[in-house]
Amino acid sequence: MAHIRNNRHSTSVRRALRREAASTIGLLADEQDFAAMRRYRTFAFDDHTAYLQQVESLLKALSAQGMHATVALFDPEEYAEFCAESGIAPDTPASRSRFTAEIASAGATVAYTGQPIDTLIPLLVGRAVRRATWEYATTLLAGLGECADCGQDIGHAAFDRASHLLLRILETAGPGTHHLVCSTPTDNEHLLAVLHTERGTTGPARLESEEGAEFVTVLAVAVALERPGGVVLRTSSAGAQDRVHGWRLTRGNLVPLSAGEVFSAYCTDAVTGEPVAPEPHVEYCAGFDLGADEPEAHH
Repeated sequence: MAHIRNNRHSTSVRRALRREAASTIGLLADEQDFAAMRRYRTFAFDDHTAYLQQVESLLKALSAQGMHATVALFDPEEYAEFCAESGIAPDTPASRSRFTAEIASAGATVAYTGQPIDTLIPLLVGRAVRRATWEYATTLLAGLGECADCGQDIGHAAFDRASHLLLRILETAGPGTHHLVCSTPTDNEHLLAVLHTERGTTGPARLESEEGAEFVTVLAVAVALERPGGVVLRTSSAGAQDRVHGWRLTRGNLVPLSAGEVFSAYCTDAVTGEPVAPEPHVEYCAGFDLGADEPEAHH
């Protein structure tokens, strides 16, 4: 009897520990990536739709057990490279699990909170794109080196300036829900960053740290490289029309656009150049002056 009680206790302890352990699932978000994984004999799925349904069922089951689950984007090409560099066989569940743990620790993930799978996938892909943009922009800034005239680190100075510009925008914008977009071209990529924040009637705007860092990094690239680009701010407040403001990046400065320029930029299709009907209940406004108390634009 004592042996039975000990076995029951051990089983209970294991179940308790299982509930304490977080779970991460590597998700093949599109059919092309799914097809690439089918070359592995131990990959048990042959239909992408059924696979997604099984992933969703697993997430629901984990949630029902009170377990925390996250989803990471599984890239077959990166997986093959990981296996080659690590010297492990790719055609094993253990290797796929190991890779999933690696990307979860360093890559983009989304916590499962009951979202349908067709909602979860765009969130995950969007986060992965943001992460890749931030990594590219960070690498670019780090490689700029020091100013030949003053010896200051160019990337660091540009990041400080971009941080200052963002804070000035949010301080001047006032209360409301703010949606900012920054875009700038580089030699290899067109960088785009989006930031959502809210500011009450008192106190500063509330910034999500990761999203804020991504936005500032992209803006810093535009400042450092003195590339053309711009920032658009859309502010929503209860009982009022949305307001849209804009600035162009010129030699590391944010220069306010006129109301007409903001309207033209917002109401023109970026691909075709054709006019787009203005949104109802939106006021297109000139960008506001960010003040003269700005650090040096560049060295």
